[in-house]
Amino acid sequence: MPTPDGRVLDLFFITDCLELLHTKQRRDDICEHLMAALGEYCITCELKLPGPEYEGLQGNSSLPPALADELFSYQLKDEEAYPKALTRNMRTVKKTSITVDNSLSPVHTVLQIQCVDRKALFYDIMRTSKDCNIQVAYGRFSSPVKGFRNLDLFIQQTNGKKIVDPEVQVALCARLKEEMVHPLRVIVANRGPETELLVANPVELSGKGRPLVFYDVTLALKQLGASIFAAEIVRHSTSICQWEIYRFLLDDSLEFPLASKQNRSNIVERVRRTLMGW
Repeated sequence: MPTPDGRVLDLFFITDCLELLHTKQRRDDICEHLMAALGEYCITCELKLPGPEYEGLQGNSSLPPALADELFSYQLKDEEAYPKALTRNMRTVKKTSITVDNSLSPVHTVLQIQCVDRKALFYDIMRTSKDCNIQVAYGRFSSPVKGFRNLDLFIQQTNGKKIVDPEVQVALCARLKEEMVHPLRVIVANRGPETELLVANPVELSGKGRPLVFYDVTLALKQLGASIFAAEIVRHSTSICQWEIYRFLLDDSLEFPLASKQNRSNIVERVRRTLMGW
């Protein structure tokens, strides 16, 4: 958040995989690494446990219904509908096929997948498999050919058995395809007189969000010359899952006017392409 004297104050709520944030040594080490990475741009760094005054900043979001509908309205089965959350790349990405085969292994169901190659593809496949209580015993994949990749996954249910129920097979393939084709939601919307960029991704069962989203989005905006006035990360629950939503309040400028429909479209396109590694 910018301050009147030209400085910027960034506030982050973080978790520690080592669970050592309560120790002074761990907090000092983190601050030292941050200051070393930021160099002369970092004036000071302080790490402390949040008090009760911050509780209101860490809860679920209350997105306006119209905004939530626009952000989460995409339906994979509708081959003709392309809402604002999608870009022209999605017509290529939709060329994804998943075949279930129980004859190739005596103890595993084999998923044969052909899809467009992109960043975090394996992450989304493994995340979705875990969410569906599917164990991946073995996998093999080919090098990308003309932007497409072939994968074979040898999977089982948590009880160690194959997936033989046709309804379960269909549900698993549909869920995997949706997460492979459209793992993120990206839109630009109005927040009163201001312009806001929203990027949403599903939260893992462990409670963790998608890695590197904040980095990729800020990089894309920097490349476009779009400035960020403020940013926050919130959680939003739908009937399907919990989502992590990155909300960026953008700063209008003469160099990059946000009233331009072309500039707003460019933001969605560049952010999505950066997140997908295209």
